[in-house]
This record gives sequence, C-alpha cells and structure tokens, in this order.
Amino acid sequence: MPIPITIPGRELYDEANNRFIDIPTTTVVLEHSLISLSKWEAKWHKAYLTDKKKTKEEVTDYYRSMVVGQKPVDPLVFLCLTRKNRQDIENYINDPMTATTFSRQNAKGRREIITNELIYYWMAELGIPFQPCEKWHLNHLLTLINVASIKRQPSKKMSPSSIAKRNHALNAARRKQHGTRG
Repeated sequence: MPIPITIPGRELYDEANNRFIDIPTTTVVLEHSLISLSKWEAKWHKAYLTDKKKTKEEVTDYYRSMVVGQKPVDPLVFLCLTRKNRQDIENYINDPMTATTFSRQNAKGRREIITNELIYYWMAELGIPFQPCEKWHLNHLLTLINVASIKRQPSKKMSPSSIAKRNHALNAARRKQHGTRG
C-alpha cells in the first residue's frame, strides 16, 4: 500500500551556477516494495536490509527509489524533505502491515544478508507469484515468505511425555463433560 508524502517547496541555492532554484511543493507517492529495493541495490551495489548505518544520501536515494505511479520527480525535491516527512516515511517503512507475529524461539542465531535476489529466490521456491507481490509493502511480503516457510516444514513429532500429558488432559475433559470417573 503506497503512501503519499507532500514535500513543501523551497528556494535552493546552486553554488556551481551562482543562482537560486525554486522547488515547488510536490506530492510524491512512495512504495516500500521489492521493486524499490531492487532499484536501490542495483544503483548502490550493496544490501539495503542490513543493520549497517546508511548515509543520509543513501537513505534519501532509497526514498527516490520508492516513487511510483507518476512522471519523473525532480531529484532536488528530495533535498526539501522536512524532519516530519522523513519520520512519516520511516514510520511507513517500519510498519509491519500485518497482524501476524512470530515468536522469538524460532529465530536462528546466524543472520543472512538479505538482498532483493534472495527475496525473489524465496518467492520462486515457495511458489509466491512475483506479480502482484513484488509491489506489496516489503514487510508484508517478508511476513508471507516467513509464514509459507514455516507451513512447509514438517510437523514436529511429540515426545512420549507430551503425548501422555495431552491424552491425560483430553481424558479429564471427557470425564468432566460426561460426568464419569473413568
């Protein structure tokens, strides 16, 4: 689900040409998606989804990569982003876009570097169609991939003690339901 952001106009000074440039107020529609991620990684030749700190230029360029559904936007518009614009965009990027949650117990110790190609691979492996999913909010897509991966795993066998506890609880519930002692 894309988000519209209105960037206020400003007057910028071009030192190289010794002139002022008027940037009009502009509304852009941004989409944090696999396509946006692919555009950014193709330009910067590194993974975006890492804990490594990104420069302001890299972050701003990711915002440019997120623009959808309109004519090309003057790149100078992104120099006019306000603190609130940046916060709104970051809130949108970090929104899980789903009610699904995962327990921490399933988290593996080793972290893999996730790139757009790896996400496309996961989609292909799991039979998730590229279209329309590559335009979904990235967090929503990653949640679907996680759910599909979990559901594909074989069910875990119960230990004998777990089976005995489950049967004991089922028998107790049946005795209570039918008013018997055994």
